[in-house]
Amino acid sequence: MFDPSEWTINACNEIEEADMLTVILLTVSNIFMTLAWYGHLKFKEQPLWLVILVSWLIAFVEYCFQVPANRIGHARYSAAQLKIMQEVITMVVFCAFSVLYLREKLQWNYLAGFACILAAVYFVFAFPAPVGAKSKAPQPASVNEKSV
Repeated sequence: MFDPSEWTINACNEIEEADMLTVILLTVSNIFMTLAWYGHLKFKEQPLWLVILVSWLIAFVEYCFQVPANRIGHARYSAAQLKIMQEVITMVVFCAFSVLYLREKLQWNYLAGFACILAAVYFVFAFPAPVGAKSKAPQPASVNEKSV
């Protein structure tokens, strides 16, 4: 993927820019998704069909950021690393949303649960599989292959 012997200042800057762009896109995406999933809780008097429709429209915008974030990020990170990165960003966005928009207090046990997710970050990033690594599971025989 990235051979350190071939790194130049420009290559390092490109890697950093792609990393930052991935994080920014994931953050924007999570803001929209949190709004889609939880924003309607302040509008309980609205018909359910309407909040579902509005949530889907917001989720569409979320996908416009999420899909490019994963495409760009997958050049450097595994899918598992992207997922755990997204979960941490989700927790940060959700905490801010919960306190600022929903006016809910963060409880100690919520924070303890979030700390467990942060511990997952260590395990996913400390022992990463090579990007593009395929499963060692046996593949099914092709339909065109003859059985012996």
